[in-house]
Amino acid sequence: MKVFVTGGAGYIGSHTLVRLLAAGHDVCVFDNYANSSPVALARARQLTNREVVAVEGDIRDSDALAQSLADFAPDAVVHFAGLKAVGESNDIPLLYYQTNVTGTMNLLAAMDAAGCRRIVFSSSATVYGEAQYLPFDEEHPIAPTNPYGRTKAMAEGVIRDWATATPDASAVLLRYFNPVGAHESGRIGEDPQDTPNNLMPFVAQVAVGRRARLSIFGDDYDTRDGTGERDYIHVVDLAAAHLAALEYSARATGCEAINVGTGQGITVKELVAAYEAACGRPIAAEIAPRRPGDVASSYAATAKAERLLGWQAALDVDDMCRSSWKWQSENPQGYDATTGAGA
Repeated sequence: MKVFVTGGAGYIGSHTLVRLLAAGHDVCVFDNYANSSPVALARARQLTNREVVAVEGDIRDSDALAQSLADFAPDAVVHFAGLKAVGESNDIPLLYYQTNVTGTMNLLAAMDAAGCRRIVFSSSATVYGEAQYLPFDEEHPIAPTNPYGRTKAMAEGVIRDWATATPDASAVLLRYFNPVGAHESGRIGEDPQDTPNNLMPFVAQVAVGRRARLSIFGDDYDTRDGTGERDYIHVVDLAAAHLAALEYSARATGCEAINVGTGQGITVKELVAAYEAACGRPIAAEIAPRRPGDVASSYAATAKAERLLGWQAALDVDDMCRSSWKWQSENPQGYDATTGAGA
């Protein structure tokens, strides 16, 4: 299969790229490297001994996108490219709408011109907003509480309307919970360009000495230990879910939203303890006030993924922490410290 991957040099994109190449698919990556690195592509080539076409471009550039799709003529698209920081989206909402919504519209138009009718979209559980009940299933109301979540919900709506209006179209909207961990080789992993917005990369940077301590925002929630509880999924499991979604899209039409999580919640303190066991050193942490908008618990209902995709998560929190530490300890400055694209 020929697969066009937007944002394929990013964290989730690069892990999915390795799975796609290992499965024998031909891949073209379209990425502007705004929050990623071409080194990840070089390492994906090394890990799989496979070549990948790489095009540097921005999904807001409709002409470049259309030309790349026309040149590659893919059978399917996996759409990762987008901005993803909740806090930042409050500060620069227009850029989020231009990238995440207009960029998706540009992609669908380019797919139409190239005759491509299959897409797997990188969505987010952020579209659900505040939990009306748990676990979140795909029928939970969509009520995002920040611009990032609203752009994901709008992009989902655009894709759903496109699929409804396009004969033989197939779209899978994968609503991720909290991707963490790294490839077992330690060669690719999460490399935030600025201060990490998520818990595990922050913990990893404290463990490796890049940051002094972790702030735990609130220890008085109604959870097992008072700290927030989230559904963390290993990025390698998430990559496998994309392959399963591609296979599903080949035998189904229409549009389906599918949660991708483990169905289990892990608290902040539990994740920190697991990371301490993985790295063999204490993680300096302090309790800070709750952050506005944070909820006590969030975890996925996963039955739909099992039913439609034949997929379920296989890796646990210890696997997540061990692989993250291998990546972070062997790449303490992420990809920036490498010398040369193939380092």
